[in-house]
Amino acid sequence: MDGSPSGSAPRTAEAYGRAANRHRYGDGAEVRRYVADPYHRIRRQIAVRMLLDGVAPTSRANPSGVGGSGTPPGCPPLLELGCGSESMLADVPDPPWPTVVADLALDALDLARRPSVGSLCLDATRPLPFRDRSLGGVLMGELIEHVYDPVALLRECRRVLAPSGLLVLTTPNLAAVQDRVGFLVGRAPRQVDPLHPYLWLHIRPFTVSLLREVLRRADLEPVRVRSNYVGWRLRGGRWVKSRTLARLLPGLGGSLVIAARPR
Repeated sequence: MDGSPSGSAPRTAEAYGRAANRHRYGDGAEVRRYVADPYHRIRRQIAVRMLLDGVAPTSRANPSGVGGSGTPPGCPPLLELGCGSESMLADVPDPPWPTVVADLALDALDLARRPSVGSLCLDATRPLPFRDRSLGGVLMGELIEHVYDPVALLRECRRVLAPSGLLVLTTPNLAAVQDRVGFLVGRAPRQVDPLHPYLWLHIRPFTVSLLREVLRRADLEPVRVRSNYVGWRLRGGRWVKSRTLARLLPGLGGSLVIAARPR
């Protein structure tokens, strides 16, 4: 497996995509590189804050059986899918909820482990190993654009979420402001570049409206949308960007951050 678009594919396109993603992100180096970028750091901070602000205590203690017997009553477990080598929850000191991080790549998952956090090596395109309505929150960062059937993934998230639970996910925006302008003059949006070193793995790009529709198809109701930056890349690679515009017009931002609850 050479991790490139021209490599020989396994029996199915989905299997090829799974192997290509593991090859690209499995050792954790790619994730460690991009999380140092303010663009991604802000995206991750927004997602974690939305999750922690939106997860409500429940009357049941540790309903999924993860997190240990010492979990205080009313603390619903949280799951981070596709954590890679750098969990988005790593900077949360002493979270009041039992937490599980999960990823397809075992090497990356080993780097994300923490003593107080459970870990699972799993394939997010298959049924999740949790009981129905057992989790208080699910967090996904830059994962949904990598899977062939995003509705199936979201339906699994819906199944394992408690009635008051919250899903928060981030994904690159297909309709960022610079891509919209570029499309008018015949330039393809950056997110569909088959020659990019890692964007070619993004097989399901989303706009705000499409993301809302896909969530509703999975019986999840979007409740909040945010973005990290509205930006414009100048020649030479420098960015002109605004967080204020991202708060006012998240549909023009570079990365979408959306929260949804079971309907």
